[in-house]
Amino acid sequence: MSSERIIYEADLGRIENGLKVLEDGVEVLENGLDNVYNQIDTVNREVLDSKASLNALIEEFHLFVRKDQLEKNIQIAETRLVKVRQELETKFGHYGEVRRRVTGILQAADVGLVKKGTIENTTEEQMLLAPRYWLAPCLIALSAWLNDNHELADKAMMEALRRDDEKTSLFFALVTRRGARYKASRAWLERYFGLQDPHQLEREIVVLIDGFTNGIFGADSRAKISKEIETWINELSERVGFVEEQHEQWKIALKSKQQKLNANDYTYLRKNSTSWPKLQESLEGAKLYQIIFDYFSEIFSKEITPNKGIAYAVDALLDTLVSKFDEEELPNRRDERLLSLIIENDGDKVAAQQLFDDEKTLEERVSFNQLLTNFAMHADVSNASLATQKYSISLSKNWIKSAYDDLTVKNRAIVPVDIDLEIDQWKGTTQDGSNEDELIQSLDYHIETRRKDALSQVKLKLKYWIGLAGGLMFAYLGFSTPFLFVFALICAGYFYIGKKDVAKRKDHIRKDYNNLLKYCREELLASLVEVVDWREEYKKEDENSVKFTEFLDSISPEQYTFSSHDVARSVVN
Repeated sequence: MSSERIIYEADLGRIENGLKVLEDGVEVLENGLDNVYNQIDTVNREVLDSKASLNALIEEFHLFVRKDQLEKNIQIAETRLVKVRQELETKFGHYGEVRRRVTGILQAADVGLVKKGTIENTTEEQMLLAPRYWLAPCLIALSAWLNDNHELADKAMMEALRRDDEKTSLFFALVTRRGARYKASRAWLERYFGLQDPHQLEREIVVLIDGFTNGIFGADSRAKISKEIETWINELSERVGFVEEQHEQWKIALKSKQQKLNANDYTYLRKNSTSWPKLQESLEGAKLYQIIFDYFSEIFSKEITPNKGIAYAVDALLDTLVSKFDEEELPNRRDERLLSLIIENDGDKVAAQQLFDDEKTLEERVSFNQLLTNFAMHADVSNASLATQKYSISLSKNWIKSAYDDLTVKNRAIVPVDIDLEIDQWKGTTQDGSNEDELIQSLDYHIETRRKDALSQVKLKLKYWIGLAGGLMFAYLGFSTPFLFVFALICAGYFYIGKKDVAKRKDHIRKDYNNLLKYCREELLASLVEVVDWREEYKKEDENSVKFTEFLDSISPEQYTFSSHDVARSVVN
């Protein structure tokens, strides 16, 4: 009996030692699992960091490539611009000398300091230097008139008309007006008008409109020009589709002033709202109202200061006529303008081309309504004076108002009533941010549902349950065979490890979803604040729409034509 007890005590000692070893093994295994989990977390973080770094690197590379391309575009445009201007100087530089001689002759005739013979000799030389230029025979004719050589004057005039009838007619209309020869000036203007088609006007019409709005042609001519312009507008208006064309033309012109929102504005809505494209478009459209009002009101706030005398005024118009609108130079002028726009837009060729296409100021022939648009919106490129710009706007005000109203209606139509939010798989809708509590509850419920779903997915694997079943079986058999208790304990330890692993994974999931809930709440609250800000800003900007309409109603074409040059000295006898 004593012997049996000693054996059992020894057996229990071995079992206890085995359990201790098993416990130590379980502890080591737990530590190992902790290290594995830590390493997995480290690897996950490194992968995420690497992915973020890679994405940042890719973005930086794209930005670098884009910046490099833009810089190259600028360099190429600058180089080509120099070549184009050199070509203009080489091919047409002598035209400048002819132009200077015209002005010089007129001014010399004013003061009588140059001999008529000297004038005649210098003009003949210019005829040889510019064999195709329409202004060269005009110069001969002008010189011949000053020298009372009517036969030569007539021959030179006929040659000038052959080379360019329209420019020559307008040229002599200006010159005779400068010399106070009103009857001759009206005759030349009538000839010029007879050559015009309001659907396809020559570019030198700018000079005529400029002279008209600045009061160059006198009262009788002003009345005729006003009547002719009215006829042009009526003729254009009768054409089918004219109204629709005006809508589109002025909409494009007005929208060309639209500006992009600052990239740092509404960062949360940009990130969390699928409605952001419409929000951005409608707010930019609403901001356009003030931009348009500022643009037009600034034009009309400037004071028009006409030239002091008819001689100076005509000289300015003559310079515009002879230096800005020659067909031979047109291809080079187009290239020059496009290259200049590329440089102005920091190498963005697409934006430059769009602006170039919208301007349409370098077309060979344009309709009168397009010309008015160019005067109003691109005065610097179309070479229109401030008076012409004001007159064009006032003459086009009904078309402008119609296009502006159309833009306003369409912009208001795209304003979303409901603003959709989407934050980490959660979706919600708000109108003005007033349903904050409801959205927070919805977000909490969504995150909690995902948390429960994620936790439900974490289950003890089958192998651990098999281990538990084996442990129970070995424990039952251990009553008759004690050493089987060792296997039972090993199986129980294996099941314990699995159970603890599941518990840790669930704790990790709870922690992650707690952090996710905190993040999503912050994103939601920040987005709702921006919704409120957006609504307030849009309302404020939209209220500005009426200002421009009231401004247009206050102007009329009659206010912006002048009669400051009705008296002039006789220069050409």
